[in-house]
Amino acid sequence: MAPKTPDRRNKARPSRGGRASTGSRGGGGGAVGAGGRRESGKRPVVRAHVLTCITVGQAGPAPDRAKKRYKPGTVALREIRRYQKSTDLLLLRTPFQRLVREIAQTVTTETGPTRWQSQAIQALQEATEAFLVNLFHDANLCAIHAKRVTIQQKDIQLARRLRAAWGAPV
Repeated sequence: MAPKTPDRRNKARPSRGGRASTGSRGGGGGAVGAGGRRESGKRPVVRAHVLTCITVGQAGPAPDRAKKRYKPGTVALREIRRYQKSTDLLLLRTPFQRLVREIAQTVTTETGPTRWQSQAIQALQEATEAFLVNLFHDANLCAIHAKRVTIQQKDIQLARRLRAAWGAPV
């Protein structure tokens, strides 16, 4: 019967490039007895290069390891679930605010700049996002009707034309 190997949790981990050692090199440390435990009461010596790797504390993955690749569509489905769960706005606030002010400036003929309450811009952004979500929903139905899964420009155009035919805002 083979001797028991020590539990993985109790072993010191070698550095990425080094070799794992099971015994001592020159009999300087305690002898390893049956069961994989040291007979002397001393704790095993942890080498300095292992300690430096631990104390530096690399937060992310190892730099030589490639980033994890998921199957195609897995990340997309995860993002769909995430965005369907959330209720926060998807468009960034300041670029939308700049766009609203720019459009209002071209429309109005007054001499001074138009003043906007923050609640008015927020309400406009909520309405804009609700309109776009519904438009993409209708365009998705058009793409599915055409036996496709990818929304194309013609799907959005058809959805807008169908909305106009039923009197909905285009």
